[in-house]
Amino acid sequence: MHCDTCHVRLCTTCVGEHLLDGSKEHKVVPFEYRRSTINYPKCPKHSKQICELHCKQCDNPICTLCVSSGEHEQHKKEQILQTLASKKEILQKDLQELEGSIFPKYQEAASNIPSQKADQKNHFQALTTALNKRGEVLHQEVDSIIQRMQSKIDDIDSQHMSVLNKIEGEINQALEEISNIILDLRSLLDSNDMSSVFAYISRNEELRILPTRPVPPLPTFTPGKINRDQLYQEFGSLSELAKTTETFDHAISSPNSKLLIDEPQILADVKLKIGRWLSSLRGVACLNENEFWITTDNKNIRLFNLQGELLNTVETKSGYDPFDIAVTQNRDLVYGDDYDRSINIVKDSQVETLIKLHGSTPRGVCISASGDLLVIIVNYSKKETKLVRYSGSTETQSIQWDDEGMPLFSYGEGFFKLKNTKLLCENRNLDICVADSHARAVVVVSSVGRFRFRYNGSSSNTKKQLRPRGITTDSQGNILTVDYENQCLHILDQDGHFLRIIDDLHCAWGLSVDSSDNIFVTDEMDHKVKKIKYFK
Repeated sequence: MHCDTCHVRLCTTCVGEHLLDGSKEHKVVPFEYRRSTINYPKCPKHSKQICELHCKQCDNPICTLCVSSGEHEQHKKEQILQTLASKKEILQKDLQELEGSIFPKYQEAASNIPSQKADQKNHFQALTTALNKRGEVLHQEVDSIIQRMQSKIDDIDSQHMSVLNKIEGEINQALEEISNIILDLRSLLDSNDMSSVFAYISRNEELRILPTRPVPPLPTFTPGKINRDQLYQEFGSLSELAKTTETFDHAISSPNSKLLIDEPQILADVKLKIGRWLSSLRGVACLNENEFWITTDNKNIRLFNLQGELLNTVETKSGYDPFDIAVTQNRDLVYGDDYDRSINIVKDSQVETLIKLHGSTPRGVCISASGDLLVIIVNYSKKETKLVRYSGSTETQSIQWDDEGMPLFSYGEGFFKLKNTKLLCENRNLDICVADSHARAVVVVSSVGRFRFRYNGSSSNTKKQLRPRGITTDSQGNILTVDYENQCLHILDQDGHFLRIIDDLHCAWGLSVDSSDNIFVTDEMDHKVKKIKYFK
């Protein structure tokens, strides 16, 4: 006999005991009818063979003849049923994200359009009322001017409405596409047709960002002084339809926007026991609202809670201190080791090397919204710095130069961490923000590597030039960076406009934000971690 569920052979005596395992639904058939419940793909090279294995390196199903030919001898292989299960896990995650997050976001955006239309209608009605009141003062002499102005208002109203209608149309079209994708995914999850499952290509990353279109500001009416000779010119002016080529990622305002509080509140001020008195407390990465990983100037990466209790300790492979840490979407720890030039991941307290660099040294590391790994890399022999994106251990993008061929990031001599710190984060609009300590600037580039802006500090609020260290972003798209020399924290909006300073952060180094937008910041010398609330 044969169990097609467990993919094992059974004698008739063992069948009964096998079926007692109620953790899954077993499909036991006579051995000659095995695999009758699974639609195994045919081998493209050996047409009479079915593929029971999957080559990870080639990402293709293979049969036993393919294996015996030696073509895949050095390649990693697995049972094709395992590959099918992994693929279906991806499908399930996409379906959950589409149903639980992306689709509701589009629904919410669509529901905002009617209220925007109503507000716009009220606004233009108010313009018309103001225009008519002005016309009553001037009586019959201004009737022709009123008619012209009203025509202009109607024109601009029509153009504004056209923009909103286009946004509404794009969102509704996207909603329809998402609905179709959801139906297709449900069908694929219920299907054992491997060809269709393997052919699936996720569009979730594309759909995470709402369709954007520049929405010009509404016009205003400004009355002028009445002069019979220049009546038309001085009657008043109506602002033209604004022309802009700038792309707004949030053309439709979010109802979940938060306001900064006047006086940030310290929710916790935790003294950590990290060893000798002269140790330095450096990076921090939130695991949740109560637990956080920290790094020091030794080989141990430690997990603490806000009660100051040590929960876990991970020792680096090299035996030296890591440069930066990050937490993945699966809550695994990732760290960059500038001593042995590697990027490592910690799973179940086991350290695995993801990437081994040759001739270059990793600085900052972060995890993108898509799950990619972003790393700042310094090459001392070539005297250059670049930002690299990895999918798994494969390099997929390298960012180094601006449109004029000039370096985006400073090089900086030596390994001294204070002056050559380069840390980074990804904003919710997919911009990549780099705190370049040597350049004394925060450099922001788009997801495709185009330079957006550079922030050199707010001279009106600080005495010394900016020296950034830790950097992170919040749910509103604001950029937060520690300023070591001014012992404070700068908060900018996603376009680099200064919002505020949070003062009195002694020897601040690491910076992280939890899911509730509370700041975790480390005090290098006093071995403290502060949790700060800065939103209402």
